[in-house]
Amino acid sequence: MSLSKELVKQLEDMANQLRIDSIMATNASKSGHPTSCASMAELISVLFFHTMKYSIKEPKSGSNDRFILSKGHAAPILYAAWARTGLFPIEDVMNLRKLDSDLEGHPTPRLNFIDVATGSLGQGLSIAAGMAYVGKYIDKSSYRVYCLMGDGESAEGSVWEALSFASVYKLNNLVAIFDVNRLGQSDPTPLGHQMDVYLNRLKAFGFDAHVVDGHNVQEIVETFNKCTTITDKPQAIIAKTFKGKGFEGIEDKDAWHGKPLGDKAEQVIQALRQKISTKKYDFTIKPPSDVCPVANLKSVKLSEPPKYKIGDNVSTRQAYGPALVSLGKTCPRVLVMDGDT
Repeated sequence: MSLSKELVKQLEDMANQLRIDSIMATNASKSGHPTSCASMAELISVLFFHTMKYSIKEPKSGSNDRFILSKGHAAPILYAAWARTGLFPIEDVMNLRKLDSDLEGHPTPRLNFIDVATGSLGQGLSIAAGMAYVGKYIDKSSYRVYCLMGDGESAEGSVWEALSFASVYKLNNLVAIFDVNRLGQSDPTPLGHQMDVYLNRLKAFGFDAHVVDGHNVQEIVETFNKCTTITDKPQAIIAKTFKGKGFEGIEDKDAWHGKPLGDKAEQVIQALRQKISTKKYDFTIKPPSDVCPVANLKSVKLSEPPKYKIGDNVSTRQAYGPALVSLGKTCPRVLVMDGDT
């Protein structure tokens, strides 16, 4: 899908605007992760202002596409993206990490646009896979689930368990996005920019996988569009990016993880502003494709009391299995994927 030069430029400019917002928010709070935000700016710009289908008025509508930011420490750019959609004033992003603000350092579901807390790394893809399973097999709805992870995070075993699960259940409505920016918290990541290794591993796990230039808007758009045509397997986008992208003297450098730019911020912001020529953004947020049934969770309760008495010695396996069955009898939304009890 070829975009007009004007739309490509708008998406590029939005990515740089989100970088600026992230710098300003983390400088205001004197804490946060602006370089981790910068590496994913084009991915977020394309997702929120071109690819995903959702309602700004109802950010938690069951019909919306889902977005899980597994690398939750990059929350500032997520907050900035939602603010730039018009959900809330961009000025609110400057309240990042304040004691009286819900814009915490990591996403919290207290916010009306966050489905789940993230930022204990390695958890997001498991959650996203569960959402995709429900979408495909329970809701039978067209919404898609996007999960963005860091490359350091991908060393977590839970990520690969989730990849295996998604492949087994052919979750073609799931897109796993790897922000491969090469740098972890204190050292380079084990694989660096060995994109072929990531690609081969994800293909081996049953994914339709693509390596992209994570700072090339046109390439990102085309790859997300390809993902929607896959009908028999989950998809993975492996984005080669640079930590602190666009931050002169900081980009791709060690020792900048989790640090505001401080007195370097103004110079970096001015350089980014010079790259932005869009005066008025003209994005059309796509609405959900269909209406997802509303889930009734009020009936989640035991169908009958436990068979044992307080004080009885009962193994976890013997207690847990019947409890799941009892819950399942009262609510069809209680799902057990791998409960060998």
